[in-house]
Amino acid sequence: MEIAMGAIGPLIPKLGNLLVGEFNLEKRVRKGIESLVTELTLMHAALCKVAKVPPEQLDMGVKIWAGNVKELSYQMEDIVDTFMVFVEDGDEPANPKNRVKKLLKKVTKLLKKGRVLHRISDALEEAVGQAKQLAELRQRYEHAMGDSSVAASVDPRVMALYTDVAELVGIEDTRDELINMLIKDDDWLKHPLKTVSIVGFGGLGKTTLAKAAYDKVKVQFDCGAFVSVSQNPNMEKVLKDVLFELNKKKYAKIYNAARGEKQLIDELIEFLNDKRYLIVIDDIWDKKAWELIKCAFSKNNLGSRLITTTRIVSVSEACCSSSDDIYRMKPLSDDYSRRLFYKRIFSHEESCPPELVQVSQDILKKCDGIPLAIITISGLLTSNCQVKTKDQWYRLLNSIGRGLAEDHSVEEMKKILLYSYYDLPFYLKPCLLYLSIFPEDYKVRSCELIWRWIAEGFVYSERQETSLYELGEYYLNELINRSLIQLVGMNDKGGVTTCRVHDMVLDLLCSLSSEENFVTILDGTERKVPYLQGKVRRLSIQKSKVDAATISISQVRSLIDFTEDTINKVLLTSSFQVLRVLDLEDCTISDIGHFQNLVHLRYLGLKGTCVTELPMGIGKLRFLQTLDLRKTGIKQLPTSIVLLSHLMCLYVHGDIKLPSGMDKLTSLEVIEGPLIGKSHDIFNIDIVKELSYFTKLRVLRCTCKFMDDSLNKTLVESLGSLHKLECLNISGHYGPVHLVLEGWVPPPQLRVSYFSWLPTVPAWINPSSLPLISSLTLLVKKVRPEDIRLLGMLPALRYLRLMGDPTLPVSADTVETSVITADAFPCLTVCLFFRVAAVPSIFPRGAALKLKLLRFAFPAIRMARGNIDFGMGHLPSLEKVEVEILSVGGRCKMTEEAIAALRAAVADHPNHPAIRFS
Repeated sequence: MEIAMGAIGPLIPKLGNLLVGEFNLEKRVRKGIESLVTELTLMHAALCKVAKVPPEQLDMGVKIWAGNVKELSYQMEDIVDTFMVFVEDGDEPANPKNRVKKLLKKVTKLLKKGRVLHRISDALEEAVGQAKQLAELRQRYEHAMGDSSVAASVDPRVMALYTDVAELVGIEDTRDELINMLIKDDDWLKHPLKTVSIVGFGGLGKTTLAKAAYDKVKVQFDCGAFVSVSQNPNMEKVLKDVLFELNKKKYAKIYNAARGEKQLIDELIEFLNDKRYLIVIDDIWDKKAWELIKCAFSKNNLGSRLITTTRIVSVSEACCSSSDDIYRMKPLSDDYSRRLFYKRIFSHEESCPPELVQVSQDILKKCDGIPLAIITISGLLTSNCQVKTKDQWYRLLNSIGRGLAEDHSVEEMKKILLYSYYDLPFYLKPCLLYLSIFPEDYKVRSCELIWRWIAEGFVYSERQETSLYELGEYYLNELINRSLIQLVGMNDKGGVTTCRVHDMVLDLLCSLSSEENFVTILDGTERKVPYLQGKVRRLSIQKSKVDAATISISQVRSLIDFTEDTINKVLLTSSFQVLRVLDLEDCTISDIGHFQNLVHLRYLGLKGTCVTELPMGIGKLRFLQTLDLRKTGIKQLPTSIVLLSHLMCLYVHGDIKLPSGMDKLTSLEVIEGPLIGKSHDIFNIDIVKELSYFTKLRVLRCTCKFMDDSLNKTLVESLGSLHKLECLNISGHYGPVHLVLEGWVPPPQLRVSYFSWLPTVPAWINPSSLPLISSLTLLVKKVRPEDIRLLGMLPALRYLRLMGDPTLPVSADTVETSVITADAFPCLTVCLFFRVAAVPSIFPRGAALKLKLLRFAFPAIRMARGNIDFGMGHLPSLEKVEVEILSVGGRCKMTEEAIAALRAAVADHPNHPAIRFS
């Protein structure tokens, strides 16, 4: 359902644009499109009614109808896009020498365009006819849709409430840790109501942990209750459950009583008023549900406690008054995972035949510490109390993460994971399913993922002013917030750089993708053939020597090759008609002359390929949004690149020469990699001035070389026009760069900056000019004490890297403590001083309270003066210290003394931070 909804979503506004635009549509086609928009809107509304219903509980006719709606939507969007290609003007920039030739070429083009537009009109009419047939089916199935309801089934999570703690491994440690959060103070009985929220991925054992802690400490309370909320809760029933659990005798007939939410809340307030209570609210999915539930719990000073569990980070944050009260579930350690696995299979934690040790380790790696996965998989390795053979173990190992494992217990595990999937809004479901296109354990770069989502049409908005990339970032963060995507790496401003999906989730996504015919994966395994066999929409090639040419891929929208030698054969033997995403990173392909015919292409990734030249025909790819040319052999972009009016993201490397006329690319939001300035010959000078036309630019990363005063002035003027800039990275080389940027007024939303080499810290780096700056890297000729004081006043700064001139000796005088104020660096978590003489004591007590990593340089000769304060105890969050001890002639006595003093300071710190010397 949701995939069909996702296909309809971006199509409706495109059809609307056809109607309001100045296009010469035949009257019959225009009328057909009008009726099509109406019918698609009704179809979208009908699909919304059943989007929450699991597919296995839907009528087969409804499923087939939804699949046909999806295919029609794809077909219509392809038709509209083809129409737009041929109605857009834009000749090649190179002028023919002969005007007669130019005229003949234009006439021929118009005749060809006329024939194509006629074919497109016929295709539109055919699609309208199909829509009418689907409209009749919609009316036929509407009754079934309206009556669709979730059939009664056993919730597999209920079994967690009755799991014997003795059957589990490692539960005691986590249980005691949670109990310590609940009642860690000696006088906790006199404290007001406190809520502790358990948050984590489905299958980590949140319910089991909450029940274990509840059973352990409930004797210390007057009364208690353990109730589950779940998705789409009946709040009256939830409140009645709490009352019944608190006093089964008094409220034995509560379920027969006709009471509203307010009456039930009042009853709870009255009952709990003078009691110390312990209540667990399990499986909360919605902030609104919690807001209502919490009204029933009076904040008396009797030491009452609440425990909540949820998969959603934002819900756990809403439950607690402090982030310190959130218990984030962690996967089991390797040791506990192995012990649980062996105990479930061999009835003993240490018993495993030698021939199964290696395959056990490989299986546990895929389970990744998820108790539910370990318990489920272990159940597949025994039959009738007999351990299966080694070959059977390896067959199971190879099936995990590919959607191939089939068993009743696996279905129960999938059912638990599906709760999170069904709870997603329809626009997030195709975004999540798209991750099935990546191999297992693949670290996905978030920026490239978002650009692919945009290219596929998963991220769209009818409002022109909406930034699609920022909307895509919201989508990604929401999937992480819901514990469906795992965060792997973050940048200096706290944004996501890389992510992955757990193998168990990938297994589910591959299964769903196969059922929906969403992604076709070629990895050498046998997979279920979707019911629409000839309609491969997205192709992921994950293994070399697979015969991709045997697949009909004329309707493929995404093609991603994770091998090195498959793609040439695929491209030479296949005819792509509607390809939108083509990523060939690290493939051996070199000839891309025929790419100019992929007129629907939105995303072209050539990073790490053997390509040395872009064809002039690249200008025909009018819809292209992302072009990645990093690590290629390309030396110059063709002049036709300026025709790519929809280009939003351009990745290049420093040896690529840019043509004049780049100012026509006014849709650009990201430019990364170019070298600007003067080299041995004139090199990318025009782009310095043309930057001023990129008014939508959010990210600019470039290298400056041989910048004279004139270029400096032009660069400052151009940067002054970039009012949406959020990330600016301008690097250079020693000596030849003269980058001052004096007079520049940075945009207030600037969050990330990198500059080298500046004479000093510029005056515009101050709290009033940069209120949101979170990451700052400065390579300057001279670092002054007042510079550090000013940097400490930046209110949002999280990451600071300050480097002095490596060609100059570091002063023996360290920065004075008095330079920095007691409220300085309020958000700083990483502070890296290179070639700057400083010690931890430069931060006065009260400053840098969130600092986790500190790096500084220290001249060993300072030890001769004595009275050096290496104390770090005033930095409460410190986790790691890196020290560069500068000495002449290698290690000496003073160096050894400095190392010993620093190790002692680390040992005295409550956190015992790790220390490394260089």
